[in-house]
Amino acid sequence: MRIIKTRFAPSPTGLLHFGNVRTALFNALLARKERGTFLLRIEDTDQERSRAEYTRALEEDLRWLGLPWAEGPHAGGEGGPYFQSERQAVYERYLGQLEGAGHVYPCFCSPVELEISRKVQAASGRPPRYSGKCAHLKPEEVERKRAQGLPFTYRYRMPRGEKVEFEDLVRGRQTYATDDIGDFIVRRSDGTFAFFFVNALDDALMGVTHVLRGEDHLANTPRQIALLSALNLTVPVYGHISLIVDGHGAPLSKRSGSLSVQELRELGYFPSAVNNYLARLGHAYAQTELLDFDHLAAGFDLSSLGRAPGRYDRAQLDHWQAQAVLRADLDALCEWLAPALSEDVPTAHLRQFADAIRDNVLFPQDARLWAQAVFAERLPLSSEARQVLEETSPEFFRHAAQALTRELDFAVLAQQVKSATGLKGKALFLPLRAALTGQVSGPELPRLLPLIGFERAHHRLSEHLLSTQID
Repeated sequence: MRIIKTRFAPSPTGLLHFGNVRTALFNALLARKERGTFLLRIEDTDQERSRAEYTRALEEDLRWLGLPWAEGPHAGGEGGPYFQSERQAVYERYLGQLEGAGHVYPCFCSPVELEISRKVQAASGRPPRYSGKCAHLKPEEVERKRAQGLPFTYRYRMPRGEKVEFEDLVRGRQTYATDDIGDFIVRRSDGTFAFFFVNALDDALMGVTHVLRGEDHLANTPRQIALLSALNLTVPVYGHISLIVDGHGAPLSKRSGSLSVQELRELGYFPSAVNNYLARLGHAYAQTELLDFDHLAAGFDLSSLGRAPGRYDRAQLDHWQAQAVLRADLDALCEWLAPALSEDVPTAHLRQFADAIRDNVLFPQDARLWAQAVFAERLPLSSEARQVLEETSPEFFRHAAQALTRELDFAVLAQQVKSATGLKGKALFLPLRAALTGQVSGPELPRLLPLIGFERAHHRLSEHLLSTQID
């Protein structure tokens, strides 16, 4: 049995977004589940748009998500180099093999000729396909055109009257007529190679066994199978996963709310939140709780990959973020919160504060409200809290100030005020919360009161301070 090897092969022409990082995640999960290898390859043949900073960013994103590659840049391996820009000699060698076997031929058709041909085909209701004009040039004709310095591409000579069939891991049996595909370019006139060729060739040479990729690549697959078969190279197993769409069913884009992984990290999302959300976007899990990477991998099942588009839902992402905050180790939670809190929270109280508010924050910036509510000398009031205070009798707060003890036991405080006023439920707890925190909802008061401290709490409950704040 072959050891499973999956891969992620991004082009460093921009930042990683949901669509391509989900592809990376699915391939990493499959490799981990099957105790195989996850490979990273950088497809940087687009010299105009590829940037080294994008390569560094995507590597950083993958590490942040916990998707380390066992083979690829900085990890090594026998299949390198892992940047396509460094593999030109490899591609030339295999192109030579195809040419020697008669599988490719030079095409001298100009862009203008090809455009005219496409328009004629479209006008007659036929799909655009290369006419095959240069497929039958005699050797002497080819040499003459080359001697004239005419630019040319190399086209793969697709067999006629045959079928390309393969079993897609997601979509089942796929069959394509070779006559419907036509001869396609494998090397452009400027010497650069087409995606069809280098992507398939590198997968085979690097020993990739399973390719999970977007369904927009489905039409590429019969071309790539034909190329690898012509070179007598092993064809990987393909699975074409559904695309991600926005709420209107359109392809997900930045305009419809898609965020890059870098932006997610800067906003304060936990990697586990992103992974749990994406792992369930187009893939079904029996478990509904937050899972670590190993458990996500254990539950990953190719038969659970759906064919329907995955619909992006920011609310669902935030649901998993809330779960990640709740489950975070306290040290990790403090590290996550600390940069946003600056000097708002005394270092000695950070751990207690972080644990007290974790139910009420999604992002580090959210904690600043509660830092003010707990530690500010002059308490900011929400409009709702201000209204509650205005509607509450000063006698209520006089009793509360008298009942407050230095033990800061909220249960005792509430019971004393209840006995003195006869109030209970919201009528009791809402004014206490509004006076102590400046808010009408939030973290549990028994956990906040010790952090507020006796002096601040007594000051906030005093009738004189409340009257001054309300005015």
